[in-house]
Amino acid sequence: MAMLPLILHWFFIEWYSGKKSSSALFQHATALFECSAAAIVTLLVSDPMGVLHIQSCRVEMLSDWYTMLYNPSPDYVTTLHCTQEAVYPLYTIVFIYYAFCLVLMMLLRPLLVKKIACGLGKSDRFKSIYAALYFFPILTLLQAVGGGLLYYAFPYIILVLSLVTLAVYMSASEIESFKDLLVRKKRLIVLFSHWLLHAYGIISISRVEKLERDLPLLALVPTPALFYLLTAKFTEPSRILSEGANGH
Repeated sequence: MAMLPLILHWFFIEWYSGKKSSSALFQHATALFECSAAAIVTLLVSDPMGVLHIQSCRVEMLSDWYTMLYNPSPDYVTTLHCTQEAVYPLYTIVFIYYAFCLVLMMLLRPLLVKKIACGLGKSDRFKSIYAALYFFPILTLLQAVGGGLLYYAFPYIILVLSLVTLAVYMSASEIESFKDLLVRKKRLIVLFSHWLLHAYGIISISRVEKLERDLPLLALVPTPALFYLLTAKFTEPSRILSEGANGH
């Protein structure tokens, strides 16, 4: 949940920056700074305050995330609303982090975009910021409702989403060969970012409990990109249409 704002920031910056805009890299760096600073400040204000580590209650089961559903009802008459956060602070710390992310974004990003986003029209400059004003409430709702489910399922979600977004990006950018990938440095940055997500998902699933068994799995990280590049030419729509027209 902490990585999602940064990933979405980068996605919408890339989406709205345009191919000729030189401001995208600075916006990417600013988004990274915002999220990193928000994470550090969130850790510093959490218990124990002033240090970069937290004291957390161990998660035993899924119901630990939803203690509000287990308020006692003596004699089934009156419900006593006395539950506490059993997984403290894993549930509320995300909301605090999002609040700091939003504040830092509103303080830093508009000034940066106004100064350097000269390659975009006035109506397009702030679209990535407007997008954040939409996805932050959505992420907050997602954490509030599905925090417990995400705690157990996030490695698989990261793997699936990173694979899907990598395929969508390479398709939208018309990357069909290694040469197309090397034309622009930005494409390599996007590729390496997805590889980091792949590796994080694999490590989260395996937990690296046995190094000799789990570390070789990281060799699978480049596999999706290599598979895409090797098979893209066989799925080119124009080729399929032309072969169909020729009766092949």
